[in-house]
Amino acid sequence: MTSFLTAAPSYCARFGVAVLLAALADFFFYEQPVGITFFLFGVTLAAAAAALQPSALNVRGLWLGSAALLVGLLPLIENVSALSVAIGLAAMAVFVLSLVGRLRRGLARIAGQLALFLLSAPFRFVHDLFRWRKAARRLGGRRVRLAAIAVWIMPLTLGAVFLALFGAANPVIEYWLSLIDLVALFDLIQLPRLAFWLLVLAGVWVFLRPRLPRFLRRMAHLALPIPAWVTTTRSAKAVEDIIFGKAAIVRALVVFNILFAMQTALDATYLWGGIALPDGLTYAAYAHRGAYPLIVTALLAAGFVLAALRPGSTTSGDPLIRRLVYVWVAQNIVLVISSILRLDLYIGVYALTYWRVAAFIWMGLVAAGLALIITRIALEKSNEWLLSANLLTLSVTLYACAFINFAALIANYNVEHSFEMTGQGTKLDFWYLRSLGPSAWPALDRFLEHQARTNAASVPSYRELARLLGQDEARCRAAQENWRAWSFRDWRLLRTLDTRIPFVVPQGSEPFVPGR
Repeated sequence: MTSFLTAAPSYCARFGVAVLLAALADFFFYEQPVGITFFLFGVTLAAAAAALQPSALNVRGLWLGSAALLVGLLPLIENVSALSVAIGLAAMAVFVLSLVGRLRRGLARIAGQLALFLLSAPFRFVHDLFRWRKAARRLGGRRVRLAAIAVWIMPLTLGAVFLALFGAANPVIEYWLSLIDLVALFDLIQLPRLAFWLLVLAGVWVFLRPRLPRFLRRMAHLALPIPAWVTTTRSAKAVEDIIFGKAAIVRALVVFNILFAMQTALDATYLWGGIALPDGLTYAAYAHRGAYPLIVTALLAAGFVLAALRPGSTTSGDPLIRRLVYVWVAQNIVLVISSILRLDLYIGVYALTYWRVAAFIWMGLVAAGLALIITRIALEKSNEWLLSANLLTLSVTLYACAFINFAALIANYNVEHSFEMTGQGTKLDFWYLRSLGPSAWPALDRFLEHQARTNAASVPSYRELARLLGQDEARCRAAQENWRAWSFRDWRLLRTLDTRIPFVVPQGSEPFVPGR
């Protein structure tokens, strides 16, 4: 507590910087479109956090940390999305924790620190405010007393009464009072804007004074001791050895391998072999019913392997169990590949969506996780190594996804594989593609060009689509006139739109011809 009070000057400096950052955030974000301002604000916040740390210049690897932070903020230049903002927040948290020397080694431990840091972030500002006031009270420092405020209640109240009486008795005073527009004064106080400032203050404070919560350390002291009369009986130990012992795990692995081999054989027969399905069952239905449950099966299998082959256990060193585990995990990887094939067949019939793209990525991560389990067992690594390897795989995947324009990917695939373009598959849901936003416009332009060449664009729904796309583009270009909305992805899109021939919406039954 004393150290907290001795840091009062730096506390006040941090609060002043936080207020300035809140003002900058008001200029950047309040009732403004989002874009490059997220990146600029992140860089400014990082610079302010480094400037407020006296030992920041002496921190080892400061320039390396700054470069890593810049890499973490780069997705915000490409496009502002929930994913790019999350990556930026994580990079910022790692940077400020490294400034104060609180960042641990190991990806798994850093991930735990980030989770605690971000979970406690909303409460850090209020917590520090109360700690500062409590420290000032204990050491006799200056503080705002409630009594000091209360003593002004009576004088101000009676003063207001006297002023009202004087206004009633004196026309000059009444005229002066009439010039005060209380309604206009209250209009100046914007509650949403005040809430925005408070949220920004709480958000930037956690980066200006980075700390980790201490409740885990306190919880460790609250661990209840085992009473003396509670003992682990021999019978309970025997039951555990029977149910989860080496013999039970061997039998379980044999049964599991047989079941998974049967499932793999069925997939090989119907999905890969091209054998006709039973009457009434389509390939799309077969693919859709199995895609997601098989992933859950693979995850349960991974959990069983981790529990059965704990590092240092008797089962982990048994050669037979290790071979059975290798075979079973390999079958799980084949199962995941089969799930990916199922999903691909389903998409070939029902087109691509955001959730189906996410399912592809998720299945790939599950397959990578299973491969890492085999690696952990073969190299006799710890579970912490496995967790770190999976976190690294997940982090690299999410970072790469931040630079992929999934809306354009979905639109291009659905247009190129639609019934209107190929004569097979499903009809294009162009209203769904329009909901994907500006990134889908080039694909929809190609679709309308094709319909114009086939004289199908006289259909009213196509004419309505062309009209709505024109309105959407006009709004997008108007929004891009505000520099705050700039992003590298939108800049590339506008350059593409500038090179295309604009459409003219036909009237009535007039043929739909581009470029007139």
